[in-house]
Parts: sequence; C-alpha cells; structure tokens
Amino acid sequence: QRISCHLIEEKRPHLRCVKAKVGRNRVDMGIRKKTNKNPPVLSHEFVIQNHADIVSCVAMVFLLGLMFEVTSKFAVLFITVQYNVTISTNAPEETAVNYFHHGIKDLATIFFYMLVAIIMHAIIQEYVLDKINRKKHFSKTKHSKFNESGQLSAFYLFSFGWGTSILLSENFLSNPVNLWEGYPHALMPFQMKFYFICQLGYWLHALPELYFQKTKKEDIPRQLVYVFLYLVHIAGAYILNLNRLGLVLLVLHYFIELLFHVSRLVYFSNENRQMGFTIWAVLFVLGRLLTLSLSVLTVGFGLSTAENQGFDLAAGNFNVLFVRITVLAAICLTQAFMMWKFINFQLRRWREHAQAQTLKKKQVPAKSKSKKDKGEGKRTAHLSINM
Repeated sequence: QRISCHLIEEKRPHLRCVKAKVGRNRVDMGIRKKTNKNPPVLSHEFVIQNHADIVSCVAMVFLLGLMFEVTSKFAVLFITVQYNVTISTNAPEETAVNYFHHGIKDLATIFFYMLVAIIMHAIIQEYVLDKINRKKHFSKTKHSKFNESGQLSAFYLFSFGWGTSILLSENFLSNPVNLWEGYPHALMPFQMKFYFICQLGYWLHALPELYFQKTKKEDIPRQLVYVFLYLVHIAGAYILNLNRLGLVLLVLHYFIELLFHVSRLVYFSNENRQMGFTIWAVLFVLGRLLTLSLSVLTVGFGLSTAENQGFDLAAGNFNVLFVRITVLAAICLTQAFMMWKFINFQLRRWREHAQAQTLKKKQVPAKSKSKKDKGEGKRTAHLSINM
C-alpha cells in the first residue's frame, strides 16, 4: 500500500492516499462503539443496564446473613414473617395454630420482598417480553404498553390465584358475615399476612422501576397515581385490621384488571380481536358496584353494629365513627375516580372508532370516482384511435 501510494503521489501530486487513513478511522470508530456499550461504573446507564444484578447481590447479602450466627438475627427480620403468636385449640386433641399480627418490623420484610419483585420483573422482561418484542417489531408506544400489560398480567394472575386459594381455605366467601364478625381481625394466618407483605413489596417496587425502565415523563404522573392508590388501600386494610374485606376486594379487582391487560395483549397481536374489551367493560362496572356494596355492608352496617366499639391501639381496634367514615369516603372517591377514567376511556374509543368509519366512507367514493375517470379515459382513447 505504501509503494502504490508513493507511485500515485509521484505521478499525480494533487492526489493523496486516503486508504490508510480510512482504515484508521474505521478502527477508531470501532473502539468508540465498544466504549458506548460499556458505560462508566456507577453511571446512570450502568445502573439501569445492570440493576437486576445489583439488586440480586443486595438480596444475596441478606440470604448469606442467615448462615452466620452473628448476623442471622438481623437477616431473619428481612426474610421471614414477624410477630408470630401460637394459640392452642380447645379440641379434644390440642393442636397449636400459628397466627401473625402486624408491626413496625414488617417494613424490613416488605423491603426484602420489594427487592425480590425487582428481580422477578427483570426476569420476565428479559426472558419473555423482550423475545416477543423482537419477533413482533412493535412501535415505541405499543412497545411500552405491551411491556406494562405483560408485567401486570403476570402479577395479576399470580395474585388472583393466590388470593382465591386463601379465600377458599379460610371460608370467607361462604358467609359475608365473616367479613366483619369478630372484628378486630388482628391475628392473621401465615398465608394472609405473607400475601399482604408481597402486595406492598410489589407496588413499592413499581417506584424504582420508573427509573430502571426509562419511563416517559408524560407517563410518570399516571403511573404514580395508581401506585399511590394501591399502596394507600392495601396498607390501610392491613393496618386497620380490615384484611378480610381488603383481600376480597383485591381478588375481585385483580380479576377485572387481569382481563383488561390480557385483552390488550391479544389486541396487540391482532387488532381485530376486541371482544375482550367489551367483556371487561361490563365486568368493570359490575365490579365497581360490588366493591361499593361490600364496603358499605361491611364498614357501614357490619362494624357499626359490632360489639367492640371504640378506639384501642394495643388491641388493634379502630371501630369508631371517624375511621369508618374515612374508610368509606376513601373507597367511594376511588371508585368514582375509576369510573370517571373509564367513561373518558370509552368516549375516546368511540370517538376514534367514529373517525375511522368516516375516513373509510370518504375513501370508498373517492376510489369509485377514480375508477370511473379511468374508464372514461380508456373510452376516449379508444374512440380517438378508431377516428
């Protein structure tokens, strides 16, 4: 290359050999691409790309703490469910039954299972949703909505199945009186307490996921609103010992939301399949009415006529008029807000459908006119040729 460049420059001095420089530039460009793939350690891009590995290491520290006697007492606070109470039954054969109540140490357990939720979120995203996205080649808007519906469908399906099994095992559905009878329900079976802890951990994990998933600024307020509503209602039912009512309402709500997100996933695969949205719309309205009915029946009538009236923080009794009114007001306002969002959603869908129909009607006459013009043109050309 050097000899050929020399000869070219001697014969034609106005030309320069650029081949070697181009090669060097290619090498430099290749190096720059590699540096872009490996962002600096602890930078924003590094944390976002490797957040699942970082969180896994943090969770592993707590699990390793169980192996050593010095740290096991501290690690147990994060991993296992706290506030165990053993009660012996009065049956002929005495058996010990374990129950649990809530306390301040539950915050450590919720934090650990928030880390678990972040890890599970990353696993579902990488091994399921990303593979489907590569095959379907969705647009940016559909890509984000598909990821949201995929993640929530998995969570709602798991939570609905788990919650239904608890309701059946505890016989809460056999008699509605069980929702308020024996209040305060300060003692919970293991499955119910663990269920509420996992619910709080999951919805808390949605806050850092806004950063990890690079959520658009215009989508952040909407997601913050529904995460806040979930946390307030679940934590309120857990702290006020309304766990039975909270469990029934969560299972009902999760079933309806599961149907919506599954319908949206089906719609993304085939836009002609919209029957799921119609079924969801009917069940959504019925779900709001059933939620209000159960809430008024339990809090408004059941607790107001219960024997244990009064405020007792040690016993977990919050059966006073102010608390009952606050709970009912929060539930009614939330249901009204959801119905308002639902009506706006349906109106927007009908408006878009009407616009699409008018566009189709306008396109059909235009096509028929163009065909007529072509036919008339052919006829005139034929006559001119014959002339």
